[in-house]
Amino acid sequence: MLPETERSDEEGIPGPGELIPATTTPDTIAEWKSLSDGLLSHQCCAFHRNVEISLRYVWIYRQQPACFKWAAMAAIASHHIRLALVPLRLDTDRAGYVDIPRSLGRRRMLMTGDVNTIRATNNAIFDDIFWVHLAYLTADDGIGRLRTLLRADRHYATILSGFEAIDQGRRVLEDATSSAAARQAADDLIWAGNLQLLEHEQRAVVQPNFDRLSCAFARIVSIGAVTRFEVRGVRHEIAYSTSFYLNSLTSGLPRVLRARGWPRITRFDDRWRWLETSVVPRFRRFDADMHLLDASLRRIRVEARHYAAMPCVLPLSPVDSESPTTVGRLRLRRRQIRT
Repeated sequence: MLPETERSDEEGIPGPGELIPATTTPDTIAEWKSLSDGLLSHQCCAFHRNVEISLRYVWIYRQQPACFKWAAMAAIASHHIRLALVPLRLDTDRAGYVDIPRSLGRRRMLMTGDVNTIRATNNAIFDDIFWVHLAYLTADDGIGRLRTLLRADRHYATILSGFEAIDQGRRVLEDATSSAAARQAADDLIWAGNLQLLEHEQRAVVQPNFDRLSCAFARIVSIGAVTRFEVRGVRHEIAYSTSFYLNSLTSGLPRVLRARGWPRITRFDDRWRWLETSVVPRFRRFDADMHLLDASLRRIRVEARHYAAMPCVLPLSPVDSESPTTVGRLRLRRRQIRT
């Protein structure tokens, strides 16, 4: 496997070798899922769990940045989902834990049922896919381990195919004798593999949940569906931003006219066209600028560490989240809580 690019103790997770000693390697999908779930807070702490999921994606991406493209996209998407969970803040106890049954009993105008579905979808994606990256990462023959675990499971057929492409591309990149053309082809193969992971996520995990959303919430989500990749600065936001509706009504207009229906992000075909033709190509260009990507993922890590000491508070402003004074104060408070 490729060497680690960053020590993980900054995020509070042991290194891969410490996390899964050879003597305690899980043997089943259920055991791998349980191990991954153990890295998170209990599900009832909705906001902690969300930022921890984002943080774990950042961590796993850092181990294989040339290969784990899906993980970086998932980190940014999960980070944005926290904004949709704001209505759940109305029902938190003094410790900051969300009373989800009480939230679901609120008036329909708050759409808390739909908000809870978004929360559950984010959790389900992590449960379904994160562990596969962890299993691959922590074996000398990662793809061999995945074949043993996944080959008989039809649900994971696309995931296994995607990782086989990623693994094939990774081996070419690791070979110092590979030509420039071969390395470019390997990079294309890795991206194709990650696109398969994204398709599995959207088709097998997201769509069954999105089918449960109300029409009103679906319209709101469609209007607000804009991807910015956590970049800062007007020039970068223009270059990397993409709007579902704007894209659907410009380059996607011929398809909309043929379908004779208003595009909706909760409809798989509409959403996948946007992801495949607009979101992923923009992220690929974004990923090529390591300075920008590192800055975006760093902001996610910083905010996640803050949330560890401040459960269920409003999102920090960009200035506050980067402030050395704020960081120092929160580190002291976290140490006090732990002791």
